Parts: sequence; structure tokens; C-alpha cells
Amino acid sequence: MRMLLRASIPVESGNAAAKAGTLGSTIEKILADLKPEAAYFIADDDGNRSGSIVFDMQDQSQIPSIAEPWFLAFNAKVSIRPVMTPQDLAKAGPSIANAAKQYGK
Repeated sequence: MRMLLRASIPVESGNAAAKAGTLGSTIEKILADLKPEAAYFIADDDGNRSGSIVFDMQDQSQIPSIAEPWFLAFNAKVSIRPVMTPQDLAKAGPSIANAAKQYGK
């Protein structure tokens, strides 16, 4: 299932990794293990270094191996949620229509 991981690295942890020269290489290692479809890096609304990473997850048991590197390396806040492409949304059309019929007011 296509998932979106958002990792927010606290300024202090990010600065320490940057000063140690390990920020980029650690992120590269995490991404190499994850093999994402796409990865984007920004300053989030709280001013932290943040990554938005789209990847494929086969089973929920993978969550620790996906999240723990961010926790351990950077003390990051992590969220993981399923996402859909426009094609996925188009396939979901009948179920949306069915829900609207059953529960729409």
C-alpha cells in the first residue's frame, strides 16, 4: 500500500547531526533502506527540518523498521498514513457513491 511518512526532526537534533557531519548521510541511509517512490524535504510549520516520503508498505509489521530509524537517529516525530493517487481515487468512486447513498443526509 502506498504510504506517506512525515518525519519532523527537532532543530537541536538536526543541528547536532549537521555539526557532526552525519545529517545527510544518515538520511541517505534511511532512504536507501526504505526505497521510496519520492522524497521531499522542507522546513515544517514549527521550523523543524522535515521530510515527506512516499513509499510502499507491504504489511503493518514493517512500521517499526520504517519509523525507528527516524526516532533513534534524530528523535524525530513520525506519522505514517495511507495515500491515494488520482487513479486510486477514481477506483474508489463507486464506494464513495455507495457511502453517500447510505449515510448522506
